[in-house]
Amino acid sequence: MREGWETILDFESDLCVIGTYGSCEEALEENQLGKSDVLLLDIELPGIHGTEGVKIFKEKYPKLITLMVTMHDENEKIFTALRNGAVGYLLKKTSPQELIEAIKVAVDGGSPMSPNIARKVISSFQKKRDLDVNLSDMEQDILKELASGLSYKAIAEKIFLSVDGVRYHIRNIYQKLEAKNRAEAVAKGISYNLIKS
Repeated sequence: MREGWETILDFESDLCVIGTYGSCEEALEENQLGKSDVLLLDIELPGIHGTEGVKIFKEKYPKLITLMVTMHDENEKIFTALRNGAVGYLLKKTSPQELIEAIKVAVDGGSPMSPNIARKVISSFQKKRDLDVNLSDMEQDILKELASGLSYKAIAEKIFLSVDGVRYHIRNIYQKLEAKNRAEAVAKGISYNLIKS
């Protein structure tokens, strides 16, 4: 499967595969990930599991965007991966075109997820409605744009605010929603009916 995806992704004119590895340890030894924008990471790997590997890669390469691509859809694995720094979670039955699109969405600031994974994430947060959340109108507007997948720069241009100003509000949103990343913030925003249509 890894070799098949490498061929498919390398065939895309605007994508380039820098390396493929059979384990987290192998990827860490090669030290090529610093040149990459996106890492596709499985969970069931020999040695370090992907759910722990994502944390190691995030610490070593803070700008690296990690997407989990796995056959596992258990809640514990999903949430551990997301908590540890993954920005998206796809199942291996994802089509090649969906994978290509997911990579581009992630680079643009989105959090791609297979539909049933997104449902699990949202359902989890709907069980935690006891959090008292009070977002300002500006924060709600920014959360809505986050949900639509816009990058910080695109949000800044759309609402006439500096990128630093957008970052400031997003930090406040994450704090108020007790979210660690965009995927969590958006899921909680939907759960608490904070994202205005």
